Amino acid sequence: MAQAVPPVWFMRQAGRYQRHYQQLRARYSFEELCHEPDLSAEVALGSIRDFDFDVAILFSDLLFSLEALGFSLRYDDQGPHLAPRLDRAVLDQLRGTGEAAERLTFQKRALERTRARLAPDKSLVGFIGGPWTLFVYAVEGRHQGNQPAAKAAVHLFQPFCEQLVALLVENVRMQLEGGAEIVMMFDTAAGGLTPAWFQRTALPAALSIALEFPGKIAYYGKDLQPAHFRSMNGLVAAGAEPRPAQDHLAGIGVDGRWDLLEALTLFDGPGFVQGNFDEALLCLPVDQFRSELQSYLEPLVRLAPERRRGWVCGTGHGVPPDASEANVRAFVQTVREVFA
Repeated sequence: MAQAVPPVWFMRQAGRYQRHYQQLRARYSFEELCHEPDLSAEVALGSIRDFDFDVAILFSDLLFSLEALGFSLRYDDQGPHLAPRLDRAVLDQLRGTGEAAERLTFQKRALERTRARLAPDKSLVGFIGGPWTLFVYAVEGRHQGNQPAAKAAVHLFQPFCEQLVALLVENVRMQLEGGAEIVMMFDTAAGGLTPAWFQRTALPAALSIALEFPGKIAYYGKDLQPAHFRSMNGLVAAGAEPRPAQDHLAGIGVDGRWDLLEALTLFDGPGFVQGNFDEALLCLPVDQFRSELQSYLEPLVRLAPERRRGWVCGTGHGVPPDASEANVRAFVQTVREVFA
């Protein structure tokens, strides 16, 4: 059924821009906030209390899957630091699925604590990293630029996925058991691939996980374009029902480079489309921000609710650290007012 007022959810809606998070971060390290289930729940719920989003999301980090496999991982103000770099020797030393999955149970417990304190009318979402994105981090130690080292080491991608995908499947299973209604797959590095390469590498690996949990995995990749997603048509694992591949997903996230009407047309199926207000505009002075938000919403308000069916309103790619809390609050309030 189409909703007159779209639900509102932002990626990274709990984070550095928010005073509640800053106060917690002054007392605890990032790793402590992620690994301690009660703290993780408190971070996730803080954004619900402050801004009344319709959806809470697990507070964690996608790189913990790599740590579980045996990589060394630490964080500082410059971001994550991973070691060693993936090569054939490192690949042979990775932990098995069972041992690695045990090291991710803190995410399941965090979801359980979040769900226990979350209002019944709010949804809860988990997340994992996309296989290609985790491969890029494993090979290069970071995600930026055109990923030359990862592309040169693509011969390692399939053997890496033989271990990684099994772990991600178990992680999804645990997160769903912990109370997540769906699990987002954040494949942020996939946008650095051509549509053809995306179809050969990132997409089949992502779909192999989605096909294990029909209708429970949603997918987002920063900088992906319509051409990438059109390649999804008919691309499913052997033996799967011959439907467009996106029909096996719970939803798709699109960033601010998309025309949302085009996205709603392209993904006119059973899943949702999440996005796609330009997150940088949350950093504008309040009057300018409100003007930009009205311009973004005007063509969508004119659509019949059925035409907007499945739209989850939010930013294109998270919330910048220097975003204004007042603008985030105004975003949620304005969306509800104009669609009421």
